[in-house]
Amino acid sequence: MTTTDEVAGAPGHQARERERREADRRYNDALTALDRAIVESSARPALGRDDLARLGTALLEFLQKITAFVETKDREIAARADDRLAALERPLDEIPELRTQMTVVQRAIQSLTRPQPAPGTTHPAPGTAHPAPSTLHPAPDFTYVAFEDHFRGSAEAIGERLRAYVPIFADAAVDSLVIDLGCGRGELLAALKAAGVRARGVDANADMAGIARERGLDAVHGDALAILSACEDDSLGGIAATQVVEHLEPSYLLRLIETASRKLRAGAPIVLETINAACWLAFFSSYIRDLTHARPVHPDTLQYLLRANGFTRVEIRYSAPVPDDMKMKTIELPQDVAFAADGTRTALGAIAQAVSVNAVILNNLMFTHLDYAAIGYRG
Repeated sequence: MTTTDEVAGAPGHQARERERREADRRYNDALTALDRAIVESSARPALGRDDLARLGTALLEFLQKITAFVETKDREIAARADDRLAALERPLDEIPELRTQMTVVQRAIQSLTRPQPAPGTTHPAPGTAHPAPSTLHPAPDFTYVAFEDHFRGSAEAIGERLRAYVPIFADAAVDSLVIDLGCGRGELLAALKAAGVRARGVDANADMAGIARERGLDAVHGDALAILSACEDDSLGGIAATQVVEHLEPSYLLRLIETASRKLRAGAPIVLETINAACWLAFFSSYIRDLTHARPVHPDTLQYLLRANGFTRVEIRYSAPVPDDMKMKTIELPQDVAFAADGTRTALGAIAQAVSVNAVILNNLMFTHLDYAAIGYRG
């Protein structure tokens, strides 16, 4: 019989323990150096180039140590480190580069301290049967969470926007489950829960699903197509996917919509929100900024795919209009100029009219709505 002491003394265990302690030592040394650099810099009335270089070097070295540290899974040490990082936040607020890197570090530590899901609540992609799209999220997961924090907006702001979809599901999913594919931090799940709608989320990013669970929401880590395929036909009260389809390859998206049409019960809604690729501003800002985006989906395309898979009453609902101050301006001439018979004034009026017409054309191409949702109902 092998005793516990013998196991603890095994060469493999000893090597892992030495590796863990070494990772902890390097991590804490780097954190101490970062702490010292921030304290020294905050004592100066202004930061010069050399000061910023020292801060950047200290933070870069710290970031390089975080991966090995995360792999040790020492939550007690991670919790203490998170507290120390929180105390260092304010001196970094006015340094965008360092502030961004600090956000990544904090998300990494939060992923370490997050309790692991109970058995049966994690659903990995089932291999070749329904492969998860490789572009859905980069590794490590916490880096993409920090990216979402920075560019998409706070959970509160996104939750406020997504509440517009709640009535669609509240009317249809009285006694059936709604599935939120790519639930992210759980903004839509929280809104549905507040409205009394039973909903479950799935996300390919483990940290995203973990954040949603921390909010008391029903969320699992797994593959969207695998989760849908495991549901009974004609059983779901609704399906949502907000800012997800642009992450999917065409073959995966086609299978996802086809599967959704079989799993929804008659009359149940589907809501697919994505970036409006028909708006040039949305494409050249929101879409191409995110490296995990696989392919833009035009509103006409998504509407067609829903109709082709048997969905009825399919509509395109636009949201997030471009603010007027970002649009091209038309020219309104004074009446005495616009209707003057003088040749110079007539020419000036014609130029102004041409500029205004072109401004309207460009506004309709470039500055319409940043997002849209294709909404349909199972026939």
